[in-house]
Amino acid sequence: MEFVRSLCVFITFLGCLISSAHGQAAARRPGPISGTRIGFYLTTCPTAEIIVRNAVRAGFNSDPRIAPGILRMHFHDCFVLGCDGSVLISGSNTERTAVPNLNLRGFEVIDNAKTQLEATCPGVVSCADILALAARDTVVLTRGLGWQVPTGRRDGRVSVASNANNLPGPRDSVAVQQQKFSAVGLNTRDLVVLAGGHTIGTAGCGVFRDRLFNNTDPNVNQLFLTQLQTQCPQNGDGAVRVDLDTGSGTTFDNSYFINLSRGRGVLESDHVLWTDPATRPIVQQLMSPRGNFNAEFARSMVRMSNIGVVTGANGEIRRVCSAVN
Repeated sequence: MEFVRSLCVFITFLGCLISSAHGQAAARRPGPISGTRIGFYLTTCPTAEIIVRNAVRAGFNSDPRIAPGILRMHFHDCFVLGCDGSVLISGSNTERTAVPNLNLRGFEVIDNAKTQLEATCPGVVSCADILALAARDTVVLTRGLGWQVPTGRRDGRVSVASNANNLPGPRDSVAVQQQKFSAVGLNTRDLVVLAGGHTIGTAGCGVFRDRLFNNTDPNVNQLFLTQLQTQCPQNGDGAVRVDLDTGSGTTFDNSYFINLSRGRGVLESDHVLWTDPATRPIVQQLMSPRGNFNAEFARSMVRMSNIGVVTGANGEIRRVCSAVN
């Protein structure tokens, strides 16, 4: 008992306390706390990563749009109370109902993987780990390079929509993005590298259309601006989607950064990474083949995936990912 009591004090000090009530606000503050390790399930569920990989592949073969969807889902999970699978919980007033999360895609893939894992290794693999593994697998399926994912996260019990209000947004300046990344223990390089996840996926016209008209920014490519205006007319359908990485929206590569250097950033938050002197040198490095974007992305993903993780006696292993036990 004394050991457990001391462990709880230590975990509390690190900021990992979590409320046991589904609807309560969380006490812990996200941060780069790592209690995970490579091969966590090697003896308890040796086929865990294979099962997740196969579920992601099946989902991708059915609908390739789940690749950017799951990658974005993992990002949104980690930036809200840490990487604890809270974004997966369904119900009224959960994170899934928050405006930034309304278009998240791929929940059924995570659920499918969980169902198979519960049949093979019941009560062992957390939903938070499934999401972290699936995010890596989507990068591989879109021709990016994989990496070893540390596992051992447990699932959180709190999911409240208002906690998602401060996610990095499509209109954020570099300074605002830096503040939001710093708040969870990530630096400016992580910010730029992880923004490179926009090399796959799309955005709805309604998200960025306000910057397409009366735009006098000389750094915006005017031919590209005209193209976007055609795709997203002022009174058009805001649900029409546009590739975030023009010309390479389904391939995980560094062309996103090349597009930024040519004034072809779709979102304002992407465009400013080139125009702001704090981030432009990093974009320039990642544009180059020698910048090794894939390796940089892997390192920053591991850092992000260890934000505020719940481990040990904290949290739980959900039986289904969409509901607390």
